[in-house]
Amino acid sequence: MTVLALKRIVRESLAEVGISFEYPYPYRSGTKARSTTWFEHERGFGLRLYPTGREVYIVQTRMAGRLRTITIAPSTIISQHQALTIARRVIAYAQVGHDPATDRARIRSAPRFDNFVDEYWRRWSAQWKASTLATHGVYRRLYLDHAFPGIFIDELNEAHVTQWFAALNDETGPGAANRCLTILANMLTKAESWGYRLENTNPCRTVRHNRKYRCERFLSSAELERLGEVLAEDRAGEDKLKAVVASAVTLLLLTGCRSGEVAGLQWSDVKGNRLKLRDSKTGPRTVWLGDQARAVIAALPRQRGVAWLFWNPVLCKPVLRIGNHWPSIRNRAGLPGVRVHDLRHTFASHAAMNRETLPMIGRLLGHRNTQSTSRYAHLDDNHVLGAAEQIGTAIERMIA
Repeated sequence: MTVLALKRIVRESLAEVGISFEYPYPYRSGTKARSTTWFEHERGFGLRLYPTGREVYIVQTRMAGRLRTITIAPSTIISQHQALTIARRVIAYAQVGHDPATDRARIRSAPRFDNFVDEYWRRWSAQWKASTLATHGVYRRLYLDHAFPGIFIDELNEAHVTQWFAALNDETGPGAANRCLTILANMLTKAESWGYRLENTNPCRTVRHNRKYRCERFLSSAELERLGEVLAEDRAGEDKLKAVVASAVTLLLLTGCRSGEVAGLQWSDVKGNRLKLRDSKTGPRTVWLGDQARAVIAALPRQRGVAWLFWNPVLCKPVLRIGNHWPSIRNRAGLPGVRVHDLRHTFASHAAMNRETLPMIGRLLGHRNTQSTSRYAHLDDNHVLGAAEQIGTAIERMIA
């Protein structure tokens, strides 16, 4: 810490009480030499008299083995109590080693927000998966690149972020807004670790995310029956593309995989009664196949030179977007509003209704913790009613 840094602390403290250094000094004296009176009960705090007759409060403190003397303010414009408060602040800053001069150097080197976005992407995007990079790229282009024009990364505060997030909610949905806020929060955390911002100053921490909507939709036994009829019809039909898509949807139901995990399957991933996923949301994992799932895979046509399980014979490329074909299947099965991801919910919910434990369901789904699994494991009314009847019968038997 330097003398200039400590003087800056004094100026800022004086500004808090409305005092400026440009205040005129009225005293004149014939005193030839300056003298200092130290206050007995406050070490390092004193009143200095100059030959001109000006009296000023000063503070002395030791920094890095050197004694520093800082002028606080003339006694004509500040009270002894105010000067003592500032002196104690200067001593405290010197003792903890806080260096505003270093902060100023950091501020001068901090980039503008738009330049920092470029740097963050360049330095950190290599850590992301390809799907994450693509998704983040869309959010960056639409909502981040020009979010804070002309603002330096270290100047970004809670007011800026709150205003931006409010406008973002008007422009897009709550889920997308939350995702953008998370990306921005990660960016500012990196700005702290890279020295562009002070630690623990991330303004995103105080901005409340939109309430998350948790979809609890899963297919009942009757709905599964209707969907099964449509899938069986497509798999046995003459339309080869419909047959491939129906097989992919059937595998989703039988394994609980995500649509991207099934769409990206290659023949080299099939290992007997297992699928060895090269990548997933939680990293590489194993998916266990029952007899029905193995039968679906065995029935798929294999073509020389084609590595993919689900191949579009019309466009001669893999079926990577099962969701594009899902609305047609859903509507024919009479399942309005059902999403492809709800098939994963259905797998987990029916596993729970068959009395599988949450740890087992989580392992089948590839979850890292049971908290993630619990939101998928739902029970329909018939199973809840049956459980209530069983418990009631058992208790009635005991109290009879």
